[in-house]
Parts: sequence; C-alpha cells; structure tokens
Amino acid sequence: MTPRDDVPAPLDPAPEPHTGLMGRFRNYFLTGLVVTGPIAITLYLVWWFVTWVDGVVRPFVPLAYRPETYLPYGVPGWGLIVAFFSLTLVGFLAANLIGRTLVDVGETFLGRIPAVRAIYRGLKQVFETLFSGKGSSFRKVGLVEFPSPGMWSIVLISQSPSEDIARSLPGQEEHVSVFLPCSPNPTTGFFFYVPRSKIIEVDLSAEDAATLIMSAGVVQPGSAPDPKKAAALAGMANAARIANASTLKPQPAKVE
Repeated sequence: MTPRDDVPAPLDPAPEPHTGLMGRFRNYFLTGLVVTGPIAITLYLVWWFVTWVDGVVRPFVPLAYRPETYLPYGVPGWGLIVAFFSLTLVGFLAANLIGRTLVDVGETFLGRIPAVRAIYRGLKQVFETLFSGKGSSFRKVGLVEFPSPGMWSIVLISQSPSEDIARSLPGQEEHVSVFLPCSPNPTTGFFFYVPRSKIIEVDLSAEDAATLIMSAGVVQPGSAPDPKKAAALAGMANAARIANASTLKPQPAKVE
C-alpha cells in the first residue's frame, strides 16, 4: 500500500514573524497605553469637573458646614453633593404655587433689563429644549455636502426654522436647521439652514456621531466585534480547517 501521488501534501503552517526585544517592549507599551489611556483621561475629566464644582459652590457654604473645618483635609465632591441637593430643592420649590410666583416675578424683573433679557430668554429656551425630554433636537444624524461638492460631513439635525426665517429663505422647499460639529471638539462647529432634500439621514445615534467626530474617524460605529459573531466565525473557521485537513489527509492506495 503506497500513498497516492495525486494528493498534495498538507500545507505547513506559516511561521510566526520573529519579534525582537525592542519590538516586544513596543507592543507592551502600546497595549498599556490603549488600556490605561481612556481610563486616565476619563478620571482626569471627572476630577476636573468635581474640583470645578467644589470651587464654585464652596464660597456659598458657611464655614461651619464645610468638612475641612473639622477634618485636616478637604473632601472632594462635597460641593457637587451640595449643588445636587440645592438644585433639587429649587426644583421642588419651583413646582408649587409660591415657587412659580417667585419665578414669574424674577423673569419679569429680568425681562425689563434690555441686555440681560435676550441672554436669559435664549438660555432658558436652550435648557428647556435640551432637558425637557420632549424635543427632537440633535437626536437625528444626517449627512450634508460640505464644504465642497463630493465631500460629506456629519450634522446633527435640529428643528425647522421659524416662520419669519422660513419666509426669508430662498425657494419654496422646506429648510431644516442643522449643526455641524468640528473635530475633535464637537462642542464647536457651524450652524446653518439646509433644504430637507439636501440632507441624507443616517441610522446613527448622536452619541455614536460624537464618538466618530471626536476620534476623527478612527473609531467607526459598529467596528467593535460582537462576541457572539466572533465565536460563530471562529467555529466556522475551525470546522473548515478540520474538513480541509481530512480532505488533504493521505488515503491508502486501492489494492487490486
């Protein structure tokens, strides 16, 4: 019994690339940077926000109610806790009749100051739209042809313009107000009106769009591998490897 000559021999696995000592150190360093970088930046931003709130709230807290009065060190986040309960108390008082009356009196007073009136009304409308949970601003993501033909940018779709602005816009087509965030800081950008037919809505959340903009396209939505899909693909690859190995296995020659 001799092996068949027409069956090719099994292919040897490709040799792994040789990695030197410096290459290993570089891989370890990059791995540590990828693991600790996002955690360090997140902790730094949280610490900065807590410290900033503490610095703003501390002057309004009497000295007898500050932790550093009784402790040899300050308590980070104490100002944030005070601000949270203070805002909750203000919201509770503003929800009843007496609180609404005081708010109306304060708004009337601010409305009589020309310079402050425009700022207060604009900020009030922005806060009511963002935190009411009823508005649809910036919940849809789209693409517009900007800054030149053939180049597309991500925009956050806002609301339709007011009647006065809509009448002033050229053409009869309906326009939509959009905000185009800049990379890598999405809090800055451009605001303009675009015809609705010039906007291509995409199935993308505002959070994914912000991540895409902040990473300058490095992190693409849906690029993270799904563990279930990865396991299924690994099982299929393993089954195919076993099938190929059994096919390529030498078979005994047929004896006449």
